[in-house]
Amino acid sequence: MAPTNPIPLVDLKAAHAEVADEVAAGFERVLATTGFVGGPEVAAFEEEYARFCGVRHCVGVANGTDALELALRAADVGWGRRNARGEADDEVVLPANTFIATAEAVARTGARPVLVDCEPGSQLIDVQAALAAVGPRTTAVVPVHLYGQHAAVEELTAKLAGTTVRVIEDAAQCQGATRLGRTAGADGLAATSFYPGKNLGAYGDGGAVLTDDADLAATVRALANHGGLSKYSHDLVGFNSRLDALQAVVLRAKLRRLPEWNATRRTAAERYGELLAGLEGITLPTTEPGNEHVWHLYVIRLESFGGDRERRDALVAKLNAEGIGAGVHYPTALHRTPAFAYLGYEPGAFPNAEDAASRIVSLPLHPHITAAQQERVAEALATALG
Repeated sequence: MAPTNPIPLVDLKAAHAEVADEVAAGFERVLATTGFVGGPEVAAFEEEYARFCGVRHCVGVANGTDALELALRAADVGWGRRNARGEADDEVVLPANTFIATAEAVARTGARPVLVDCEPGSQLIDVQAALAAVGPRTTAVVPVHLYGQHAAVEELTAKLAGTTVRVIEDAAQCQGATRLGRTAGADGLAATSFYPGKNLGAYGDGGAVLTDDADLAATVRALANHGGLSKYSHDLVGFNSRLDALQAVVLRAKLRRLPEWNATRRTAAERYGELLAGLEGITLPTTEPGNEHVWHLYVIRLESFGGDRERRDALVAKLNAEGIGAGVHYPTALHRTPAFAYLGYEPGAFPNAEDAASRIVSLPLHPHITAAQQERVAEALATALG
């Protein structure tokens, strides 16, 4: 029998109910003008989101994976260059513990992903390992702002200043987050996703590239529009990756609420900290100094299980059976996936990433979660842990 009153990991129904009237009115505007691709709704969203992020330029695209690939290509990374042996000549450094799309975007440019480990606590990219991995073929480093807080981009940019290596931020999980007062893409280049479950989510796929650099923004826009900025103008070999007007309507409505929603997420994270503080066998997530966390995910670590993936998965199954929408983000480090086995990394190459993959559990957290729901999650977790 299905559990009553399930608690979802992300409550998209509650989010829609809050914006439904605005979205319906916006859809009517788009339907009346039939401006389904681009147009005033997309332009307005790009301007509003750029202002929200504190950057000069936002280019809406079809999804977050495209956004990262377009950012890389605009920075002249990849382009299918090969050495005499037919191997990818460009290399891009990124963490081993991220959603596969980060590495896919790199591979799709023709560059070779070079993986590094994460920090054991925050699970953000190990900056020193990333810097050590930079070599003569490195064209970019991609820090991933994981779970809602920023990696130490300022350390990367300081060390790489004066080189040709770009820092291109994967900002899909940090919409509204800051580090030392800085937003993703400020004085640089960042890509984000508007997948429905994100802090700022569309009603389908969507993404954007953020930058202060007008030339980079223009290149991204041209690449995403078949290589040109106007119809039948094809200055580059591009592809079709454009944010549609209906999604822009949804994003504009949600963007107006994003600061409040992020504040509510922080309150919910604090509440989890209080409810779970005395529970043995788990380590709670923390906020790194200098970061304003937006809690895209609330990820605990099971310390008492000794890295036993099967027992972790059994615990998640118990929670799910009780109607608790727990999950794992992410269950497999990139070098352990068949897709990237060709990189040649052995098991154990990135011990922190692999250990985290066997221990982490994501608990339900979203702007509409109630205190009573969180109390039920905490009780179910305590029972499941035994």
